[in-house]
Amino acid sequence: MSIVTISPKFQVVIPQKIRESLDLHPGQKVQALSYKGRIEFIPVKKPREMRGFLPGIETDVSRDRDRP
Repeated sequence: MSIVTISPKFQVVIPQKIRESLDLHPGQKVQALSYKGRIEFIPVKKPREMRGFLPGIETDVSRDRDRP
């Protein structure tokens, strides 16, 4: 567990081990949430980067006739 300090401008530095484990880069967007009394930062990913993140999911679904 890492402890960080909130600056006078309400900024924090994400510890290096966490940045590396999540492959975070300068300028990358993260979503900030308040959840059950804690703050969570979730890296925002482009839809193309999400491709294949659910291995084994059934992709053959029946569609309405008016859908290709």
